[in-house]
Amino acid sequence: MQTEQELKALVKEKYSEIAEQSRTQNLSSCCGSSCCSDEVYNIMSDDYSQLKGYTADADLGLGCGLPTEFAKIKKGDVVIDLGSGAGNDCFVARAATGETGKVIGIDFTEKMIEKARTNAEKLGYHNVEFRFGDIEHMPVSANVADVVVSNCVLNLVPNKFHVLQEVFRVLKPGGHFSISDIVLEGELPAQLKQAAEMYAGCVSGAIQKQVYLELIQTTGFTNITLQKEKLINIPDDILIKYISKEEIATFRNSDIGIYSITVYAEKPLDNKENCCTPGSGCC
Repeated sequence: MQTEQELKALVKEKYSEIAEQSRTQNLSSCCGSSCCSDEVYNIMSDDYSQLKGYTADADLGLGCGLPTEFAKIKKGDVVIDLGSGAGNDCFVARAATGETGKVIGIDFTEKMIEKARTNAEKLGYHNVEFRFGDIEHMPVSANVADVVVSNCVLNLVPNKFHVLQEVFRVLKPGGHFSISDIVLEGELPAQLKQAAEMYAGCVSGAIQKQVYLELIQTTGFTNITLQKEKLINIPDDILIKYISKEEIATFRNSDIGIYSITVYAEKPLDNKENCCTPGSGCC
């Protein structure tokens, strides 16, 4: 079993490589053409192209949902995007929050930060900022964000509870988040759980759906709502790299499910009952 630091290094290496590729390259990286399935990290992405603020140069096809579509962002809001990549969710959020708001993207991959900043400069966006940092220790003060969004990132973080505590800390009382992520129902085959590519591709780092929702509640969030859910199908030509044909058949016929979910939750206005949540800044 790899340590948290080893897993983070794995993700950083993989996403540094992805940052240097175009979306077209990413979507055909399996074999250089449309002849086979995409890599596991981009088989889950939804189509952003119809959303206001969509920026093709910032779309690397890495998400598993459309959290900004569900995030209830208002004009003038301060929005934080966790794992901001090349900046696409930030630019969609900026279209909603307008010139009077502010969007902060956080990513721990230097090459992604460079790419996102270049995209923002090309667009002339002066209220979109990209900060290098670990989302377990966000380079953001407490109680500053109206909204937090994230797209297929928490599953890449070994300690998800730490991230949720940080989300709680940076949100203003009454603020909320909308996060798209990968969760499981049932146990993955051992070979999939142990595969580095499956971790970097958001699958083997996923936890059980019920545990995920319980972590959100334990952190102190309220009004937890499942905004969207979809089943993720990993094609056989990806699975065969890790398990046999017989094991694939067993996997297909089991109750195991890999899901993309988009979850909404609020930080209470009156936070006294959660005063001693670690990192809340009120103890």
